[in-house]
Amino acid sequence: MAAEVVTRSAPGVEALDTPHCVPEITRATLSDIARANTLFGGRSAVAWGVDRLLEGTAAEVHTLLDVGAGMGDVAGWLERRRHRGPALRAFALDWHLEAARMCRERGLASVQGDAFRLPLADRSIDVVVASQLLHHFNRAAAAQLARELTRVARVGVVVGDLRRARVAVAGIWLAALALRFHAVSRRDGVTSVRRGYTARELEELLHDAGIAAAVTERPGFRVVATWRVHDADG
Repeated sequence: MAAEVVTRSAPGVEALDTPHCVPEITRATLSDIARANTLFGGRSAVAWGVDRLLEGTAAEVHTLLDVGAGMGDVAGWLERRRHRGPALRAFALDWHLEAARMCRERGLASVQGDAFRLPLADRSIDVVVASQLLHHFNRAAAAQLARELTRVARVGVVVGDLRRARVAVAGIWLAALALRFHAVSRRDGVTSVRRGYTARELEELLHDAGIAAAVTERPGFRVVATWRVHDADG
């Protein structure tokens, strides 16, 4: 992956923006992100998108790939949870070797890989998920990534990310202090929110990628985009 597509030019850079983040920091920050996902709506936002995408599908079991899965908290929870929809068989991919190891420690099938060059055939996974991943990249790279997610999806794609707002910046800083997050997590949490999207911005970015998505604001200052592939038959 070319270095120029990796991070957005502003505002700031996060520790996880490089695949060379040291294992100790990777583990600490991913653990804090998992706690934030649980407490502040990250995994619920993605689950809402997955349920919406699979509503009315006939298959009893669907495969799901979480791209940029971190420690696998979202994918693992989606696989384990009880709900009325089809069962999910989850897989994880992350470009951090330590993240892939953390996923496997949680019993989740995982691989280290490049999100821009997914090691999968076209239409090989039912649902492809990217949670809090797009904001790590500049606009052109994020659009490229969205197209790659679409390439491997058989039913559709769910993108969950942070909704940028001043109150959310203050909120994550205070919450990170109260929860005693790692110092890197506190700094990067603020940077993440500042790099987030409004619903309109995410919709426009996906439009630039040639994708017509439904984009919805969700609780916890989250924004979710869902889209079905054109030839999906459920």
